[in-house]
Amino acid sequence: MRRSSDLQPEIADESAWWRDAVFYQVYVRSFADSDGDGVGDLDGIRSRLGYLELLGVDALWLTPFYRSPMADHGYDVSDPRDVDPLFGDLASFDALVSEAHQHNLKVTVDLVPNHTSDAHPWFVEALRAGPGSRERARYVFRDGRGHDGSQPPNNWTSLFGGPAWTRVADGQWYLHLFAPEQPDLNWDDPEVQADLQQTLRFWLDRGVDGFRIDVAHGMAKPFDLPDMDPRAAHASAVLQNDVHDPRFDNEGVHEIHRMIRKVVDEYPGRMAVGEIWVTDDERFAAYVRPDELHLGFNFRLVEAEFDADAVRTAIQHSLAAVAQLDTPPTWTLSNHDVVRHVTRYGGGALGRKRARAMALVELALPGVVYLYNGEELGLPNVELPDWALQDPTWKRSGHTDRGRDGCRVPIPWEGTLPPFGFSESANTWLPMPLEWSELTAEAELEDSGSVLSLYRQALELRKTHPSLTGDELEWYGAPPGCFAFRRKGGGLICALNTSGAPVPLPPGEILVSSGPMAGEHLPPDTAVWLK
Repeated sequence: MRRSSDLQPEIADESAWWRDAVFYQVYVRSFADSDGDGVGDLDGIRSRLGYLELLGVDALWLTPFYRSPMADHGYDVSDPRDVDPLFGDLASFDALVSEAHQHNLKVTVDLVPNHTSDAHPWFVEALRAGPGSRERARYVFRDGRGHDGSQPPNNWTSLFGGPAWTRVADGQWYLHLFAPEQPDLNWDDPEVQADLQQTLRFWLDRGVDGFRIDVAHGMAKPFDLPDMDPRAAHASAVLQNDVHDPRFDNEGVHEIHRMIRKVVDEYPGRMAVGEIWVTDDERFAAYVRPDELHLGFNFRLVEAEFDADAVRTAIQHSLAAVAQLDTPPTWTLSNHDVVRHVTRYGGGALGRKRARAMALVELALPGVVYLYNGEELGLPNVELPDWALQDPTWKRSGHTDRGRDGCRVPIPWEGTLPPFGFSESANTWLPMPLEWSELTAEAELEDSGSVLSLYRQALELRKTHPSLTGDELEWYGAPPGCFAFRRKGGGLICALNTSGAPVPLPPGEILVSSGPMAGEHLPPDTAVWLK
């Protein structure tokens, strides 16, 4: 493997493959099952690479497939340098990377550096070794408060509900910002840093093209672990950013990202993107400085309602956050942690119509796009029965927060009945709804008016049409509830109507629209590209 410590950061390379790439997030458990156990796996992904190439994406992001007890569906890692037998083995991973590259698809993988599984050998050793030991220094152990140490060290809460501290048999407490089975690592410990470097090189040497860093605004903790400010009203909510929250966005996290960047830059053409739930533009920009991450996940479109002003504000903030840096913005509408946008936009036919419109808006923007598996089929969230729910949030919240399972239901591929070609077993890890028979990839490939056909057309134009170039936007005047922007450089015009009435179209030749047009007018809940 060719390495050079003197390489310039990839961010400076205007031709870097990832600067305008469309990534496709594969939630491994839910994509395709090759061995009939009802759970997706690496060989299942490999069997669908032709579909992904046909769709027109450039790269894959695989959620964790490492050894894990699966307390949080793989985000509790017991061995970050091996494949869990549920998903295959290292040979199946190597085959997937090799064949993906033959299909002109890059492969990026999830990295989970904030915590390990409680089944990780390090944590088992820490429990055995006792207070003050070298083994405990790798994690965040503290004595409790109160005269007998029976109170947690501070008032921090877990993002999955309940306290962020669990007491062990000898009386000390350990920190877990997520489930108790996910103890937080101590990033002041040099062994923790050295182990991550080993993990990075392990997968880079196997040919991965990059990493998505889970909870990239976490990891570093304030030295004195101060109490949370009472104004952090949403302290227990999953991935809720708050400026009064000492659990996240600590200044020390940037040294960790500089270390990650140095390792990745030893391998030309590789990249790293961080999951950064930080809404302040200046603080967000700090994560994508030239010596830190190549890209930062930007969730403003996820958080925006289907409203032209809200969407325009999200776009402008996203562009402003990276305007002074040599890094492109990123865009996404859904992922495995949030309600699918068809449902967020109203559900049913209305939600799907609005989701089609927002797909065109997103794909018209300069920079990097992340699609979530199934959004190209127009999949909604699923209202699952209580017995089916598996997200740890459901249990930790006392069965008040239904968690994220509704956006993680397996992908329907073909046929008219569950499991729709996802598996040979009808007992899929989450049940699939009967009404998805019209939303299979097979059915939509044969329908020129389907959501899948719209995505394929837009992705092909994005990749080949000269009007979709240029890094800056020019905004037009537009009626209330609408906007229109033009890509400076190529000249593409994208218009969105979120009002309740048709509005006149900007001048230009229509390239693609998200729904039927009304003569020279743009109908409600519709977007259009013009040149």
